[in-house]
Amino acid sequence: MTKHLDIVAVVGSTYQPSRTRALVEALAAELEQRLVARTRILQVGDFARALGQALSRDELPADIQGHLQAIEAADLLIAAAPVYRGSYPGHFKHLFDLIGQDALIDKPVLLAATGGSDRHALMLDHQLRPLFSFFQSLTLPIGVYGANSDFDNYRVTSPALKARVQLAAERAVPLFDANQRRPLLRAA
Repeated sequence: MTKHLDIVAVVGSTYQPSRTRALVEALAAELEQRLVARTRILQVGDFARALGQALSRDELPADIQGHLQAIEAADLLIAAAPVYRGSYPGHFKHLFDLIGQDALIDKPVLLAATGGSDRHALMLDHQLRPLFSFFQSLTLPIGVYGANSDFDNYRVTSPALKARVQLAAERAVPLFDANQRRPLLRAA
């Protein structure tokens, strides 16, 4: 029996609905079509107030401790954040400040971000990638960025963004054993 891969997606948005969440859901759906996996989505906004009150990991409530453990134990991590003042939001960073320093070594991480325009797309490589390089994670070479114009009613609608989501999922598949991959059904 094949063990499900555990994908954990961290959505750095504090608002709902969220384009960042919509992008994560699109990525998770594509990954689950290609891998025997289940995705757990952690939206920072759901626990930001309690997270912000903790100065160290041992001050966190049990549910947030569980979120950290899920991130550390994930087989694949999706790290997604909205661009806020040229970077990721502070609560997103604070969450990762509380992750064990060696817990993400060699962990595959798919980077994603959303922002008001295409001008913020470099946040993937100038902000998110260095954060996960510190953890010695295996950041996937293809990140996914979506601008406001790529969404309609908090759904990915841009053909270019949909193609990028598919490509990112395709590039993640070779990181896992053949028995953890699903055969991809192609439309005739």
